[in-house]
Amino acid sequence: MPQPRRPFHVLVLGGTTEARELAASLAARPGVRVTTSLAGRVTRPGAVAGEVRVGGFGGAEGLAAWLREHEADALVDATHPFASAITANAARAAAATGVPAVVLRRPGWRPGPGDRWHPVDSLAEAAALLPQLGRRVFLTTGRLGLAAFAGLTEPHFLVRSVEAPDPPMPPHTDVLLARGPFTADGERALLREHRIDVLVTKDSGGEATAAKLVAARDLGLPVVVVRRPPLPESVLAAPDVPAVLARLGLTPP
Repeated sequence: MPQPRRPFHVLVLGGTTEARELAASLAARPGVRVTTSLAGRVTRPGAVAGEVRVGGFGGAEGLAAWLREHEADALVDATHPFASAITANAARAAAATGVPAVVLRRPGWRPGPGDRWHPVDSLAEAAALLPQLGRRVFLTTGRLGLAAFAGLTEPHFLVRSVEAPDPPMPPHTDVLLARGPFTADGERALLREHRIDVLVTKDSGGEATAAKLVAARDLGLPVVVVRRPPLPESVLAAPDVPAVLARLGLTPP
């Protein structure tokens, strides 16, 4: 008697809106099994379809071992565009195991007419540039990495993140805990209320947090934009969930 065919198993490295959308799409397909891996840095992640694991793998070697042990047929890195270490480990694990891999990266933001953007390559470069641009800073680079700004004793910072940021932080800092999506009207009101004169952000892309850029443009504020780290040359990239499914050879359910 023939053995039943096992499900096509996809491991999704998650933590983003796109990762949740992908998991839901995969879970809806017959004959497909999806496992989403979350790093565990957020204590209340959104609901995710399919199976979920929490915690690291122990580097590229640990991820490769997991792919073999759990008979994964495909790997999708749908982590944050700035999770460069995870992306590098995923590329190495895919190469070591021969498991096909796709990186899901939403398109980055692009400046438009009226924008006053100052692109930089790191948080340290952003911190070095700030004293030339303003004294009241809206810092939206996430709760990690604030140490790059801790030595700036003159500016006043408004730091927005989903969860409380980790020290060290600049000495003059107010913390605003909030989760997007945000609206342009709300962002303009926030910038005016806190008398912000410069915005600092990472080029995360997407609509959920893009309203701050519209608000900064409307108010004529400079924006320091940290560029994304480059992807490993060996990986295939896709801009959205349908493109990932096409890369995996999966047809609509």
